[in-house]
Amino acid sequence: MTAPTPQAPRHVRAVAVQPHWSAHDFTTPDAFRRWMRAQLDMARPHLKPGGVNLVVLTELNGLPLVLRGGGWALRLRTFERVALALFLARLPRTLPVLLRERVSPIRALQLAGIDANTELYLHTCRDLAREYGVYLCCGSAPMPRYTRSGTTLRRAPGVLTNQTVLLDPHGDLIGVTDKVHLTPDEEAGGVDLTPGDLNELRVFPTPAGDLGVAISLDAFRADVIGSLAAQGCTVLLQPDANGAPWTSKEGLPPDPAHLRDQPVAWLESSWQVTAQRQIPYAVNPMVVGNLLDLTFDGQSGITGPAEEAPGLRSYVLTDPRPGFLALTPWVTDGTPNELRQAGLDRAAHSGHPLENRYREDTLHADLTLPPASRPAPPRTAHEDALHALLRGEARAPRPSPHPGRWALAALPLLALPLLTWLRRRP
Repeated sequence: MTAPTPQAPRHVRAVAVQPHWSAHDFTTPDAFRRWMRAQLDMARPHLKPGGVNLVVLTELNGLPLVLRGGGWALRLRTFERVALALFLARLPRTLPVLLRERVSPIRALQLAGIDANTELYLHTCRDLAREYGVYLCCGSAPMPRYTRSGTTLRRAPGVLTNQTVLLDPHGDLIGVTDKVHLTPDEEAGGVDLTPGDLNELRVFPTPAGDLGVAISLDAFRADVIGSLAAQGCTVLLQPDANGAPWTSKEGLPPDPAHLRDQPVAWLESSWQVTAQRQIPYAVNPMVVGNLLDLTFDGQSGITGPAEEAPGLRSYVLTDPRPGFLALTPWVTDGTPNELRQAGLDRAAHSGHPLENRYREDTLHADLTLPPASRPAPPRTAHEDALHALLRGEARAPRPSPHPGRWALAALPLLALPLLTWLRRRP
């Protein structure tokens, strides 16, 4: 009897893209496609010719598509005012969703255009994965739950999760992951998303690694990391959109009496996961830039075993340490007080000459992984629907040509929920 030939290890080039975004990138389909393509163009010099390349994009890079067609509203300068203006301008579409699906105004605004935005987002990512020949973590976007009915997708009423989609180099679907632990800005007081289910987390074996996704806050949570590690995850993907100046204090402290600098807290995500050898490698891209009155900043990184990254370096305001295979420098150096002020200077509406001056960057690292040993998990009904959408075998629902003509007559019904929503805004 001939002994089985051992499988070769997998060699993967992991690439993390740190883009600078602007509200104007989302006001038209062409602007969005240009912004997304620019990120793959940033990744291109880092791709390994003839090799397996994994490109990871950032969290919520589809959220601002709610602004599509609403460039006129950007002069209102804050996300809350713009959202209210768009809700009212789109009342024939938004009000029926609010009343029929019993959701908040901000979720109704997103759901009213979600089918067209989902198609735009996924088709853009599919085309880029194919053109650049990469395994693509699309980042994440608010997306609904679909089932397929023939050549049409049907949307589950009221559901809108922070969702990551993984694609192969042919643009075909690998799998989908929802964010389980939402931040306050993603909950009812913010953009009002639906939390994912911890029991639905899965690892996806691919030539680019056994991929597990922990979107932003999920990478800090032991239940999420424990689930992915137990399923054999070898590469953790942590798409991120940190909505605060990078050198400010942490927003979700485990001990409110002892606030830490945000970069110190960030060490408890990807870096800690790989330093403790729960998962061998992690890729953590972070978006930067001021989106209306919202500030996004951070340092993207790729982490792994200390013996593969013995050089000492780390986030600003933290002590140097091994384990960073690649790390984006922050925008400046200085004393702790100078760094904290530098973050405030760049924040939205600061009025400082350095406002919105952040660093775009692209990182890469070469990962050596064991052969795949687990079968791919079966597709969910939602993944079957997205797979058909990506292959052109089905399409998202189309809005009625005369949506909600009765909506204006129902405007008084809207007054109370809108006032309640507005009173909750900071």
